[in-house]
Amino acid sequence: MDERICPETGAVMTRGTRPMTLSYKGRSIVIDMPGWYAEGVEEGIHGGEDMKVSDRALHRLKAEAEGLLLPEDVRRIRRRLGLSQREAGLVIGGGPNAFQKYEAGDVVASHAISSALRVLDAHPEALAVLVAHREQRSAA
Repeated sequence: MDERICPETGAVMTRGTRPMTLSYKGRSIVIDMPGWYAEGVEEGIHGGEDMKVSDRALHRLKAEAEGLLLPEDVRRIRRRLGLSQREAGLVIGGGPNAFQKYEAGDVVASHAISSALRVLDAHPEALAVLVAHREQRSAA
């Protein structure tokens, strides 16, 4: 079994999860935070993949508090529009990898992106305006 030594106490650390409370603008959630933990020590060691768990949860909390689209809403609208993630980033904004990050919860969709997607969700025919604008820019 994989283990590490606690830098604080010298105790053996093992892989596991512990509850962690995240707060943003008066809202709180408790997540199961993966990491390396030692018996009797409150703190743990968290690597990059561990931090993605808390980062994504905090991004979701922020989106909810700010009234921004959640990752599943971004994905639903993009798919309804018939766009790949890359096409959505180039036509709607954010760049070629933006929608991959929005939909994974790695980045919170901005107010501008959230607003544009809400308009396109209600009026999908408006996508033609953005596509035409992108084509004009590409031709120039």
